Amino acid sequence: MNDFIQMKGLPAIPPLGIGTWQWGDRLVWGYGKGYQQDDTQAAYQAALQGGVRLFDTAEFYGFGLSERLLGQYYHAHDAKPLIVSKLFPYPWRFSRKTLLGALRKSLERLQMKQLDLYLLHWPWKPVSLEDWALSLAEAYEQGLTRAVGVSNHSLPQLERVAKVLAKHKVPLAANQVEYHLLERKPERSGLLQAMQAEGIVLMAYSPLAMGWLTGKYSLENPPPGRYRAQRYVTHKAQIPGLLQTLGEIAQNLNATPAQVALRWCIQKGTLPIPGAKNARQAEGNAGALQIRLSDEEMTRLDALT
Repeated sequence: MNDFIQMKGLPAIPPLGIGTWQWGDRLVWGYGKGYQQDDTQAAYQAALQGGVRLFDTAEFYGFGLSERLLGQYYHAHDAKPLIVSKLFPYPWRFSRKTLLGALRKSLERLQMKQLDLYLLHWPWKPVSLEDWALSLAEAYEQGLTRAVGVSNHSLPQLERVAKVLAKHKVPLAANQVEYHLLERKPERSGLLQAMQAEGIVLMAYSPLAMGWLTGKYSLENPPPGRYRAQRYVTHKAQIPGLLQTLGEIAQNLNATPAQVALRWCIQKGTLPIPGAKNARQAEGNAGALQIRLSDEEMTRLDALT
């Protein structure tokens, strides 16, 4: 039942990854309160057992703690999934040369000599996209990463980066953007279609809308924390009907609403990377690889959003 997805220069993998923003982040996710390091290690192992073969982190997540934890877990298991990390363009990084230094520090925290995929986290100044792209090409040429890409880039921004990389014969493997049933801008803007035409993988972050699509929450019982509770306030009119439909489809498939939401992303041709705080969540996420939505179910979900 599992399809496979392949990013340029990397092996084909099942179309589901795990995002590790929650591993070490105290501000938004409350790391250290409701879950601890043992929980995230169990999540890593459960994800592997469920068939997941990609883990996404960033130097910004937990200010390096996410990378350190992921590195520990990676070296403690025989299975070697793809590891993705990202450069955060802090405003005090005035030179593109800071990218190579940041990448080497990420590798130190991960205890690795080479990343599978390295991304520019945001298209922010003061360094231009063209300069960041040049450093991504250098990182690739120096063998510090097997593939490069970007995150949170619009179609025009993506094209600017791709143009520089092409001059150096470096493929652009991925663009990581928010994409799920409540956030379909990549479709409306033409970004998803353009990427698929060029063989660039859309890595869908927050594919469960920070918990809103899991079936656990509702307008009357929103996710904890002001940021998560207010994140999709503009979709209030859509959320009740969408949650009801996700529940109905899940019941028919003997699945969960979260698995249905993730499978929708997969069947849109993207690579969703949901977070997982513990083994139960990781195991649940992996279940999306074992179901398939019918054309009618996909159309029904599309119509709601």
